[in-house]
Amino acid sequence: MGAPHGHALHFHGHSPVHRLPAHVKIVVLVGYVLAVVATPRGVFWPYAAHLLALAGAVAVSRVPLAHLAKRLVIEVPFVVFALVLPFVATGPRTAVGPVEISQPGLEAAAALLAKGTLGVLASLLLAATTEPRDIVAGFEKLRLPQSLVQIMSFMLRYTEVVAADLGRMRVARESRGFRARSVRQWPALGATLGALFIRSYERGERVHLAMLSRGYTGRLPTLRPLTATGSQWAASGLLPIACGLVSAAAVLAG
Repeated sequence: MGAPHGHALHFHGHSPVHRLPAHVKIVVLVGYVLAVVATPRGVFWPYAAHLLALAGAVAVSRVPLAHLAKRLVIEVPFVVFALVLPFVATGPRTAVGPVEISQPGLEAAAALLAKGTLGVLASLLLAATTEPRDIVAGFEKLRLPQSLVQIMSFMLRYTEVVAADLGRMRVARESRGFRARSVRQWPALGATLGALFIRSYERGERVHLAMLSRGYTGRLPTLRPLTATGSQWAASGLLPIACGLVSAAAVLAG
């Protein structure tokens, strides 16, 4: 359980983006997302500028596009909602082939899709260039409440442990001929989840007692303090500042 966890999104590398301290990248991500969200609806040229800026960051990070593209499936719920929105929204209607769709709904769907895609891509870039434990340390450096930092830390450490437990239970069921083909098998699946919850709860108690016996006082030790130079802040700040100026220009032009 002491091995590294949560590397499914991370791409090992030594680019300038990889070397940036985690708390700097978190601030840049938040600033970039705020700039994208601030882009007014119905104006689409700023999104091209936001995408170009993000593409530049991806190029500097040397993270393969295939690595990010495969993980964009997390955006599927946003895509589905965006596709449905023009048909259910109110307002003036416009004909697209044999159907009529809402013009405001179409604009809202396009804006939602653009903002969601840019935000997800930026988040994936952060995850691809930053170790999970460094992201947690970055939030701690930014003074996130300590209780939330510890919840995130334990979630990263034990998610794979719980997933492995669930996998072993699945193998045990299937080795006994169990196949979940209908609702009649739901009670067995419910019993599995209940047993997994009890097992995880008991593990949590054992871990907590072990931590107390080693001097835990409510705060986890900081193994690698994060520091950032002024040049790192200045170079990283160019991305959100430029995107913020683009959004501001779009607002003023509208």
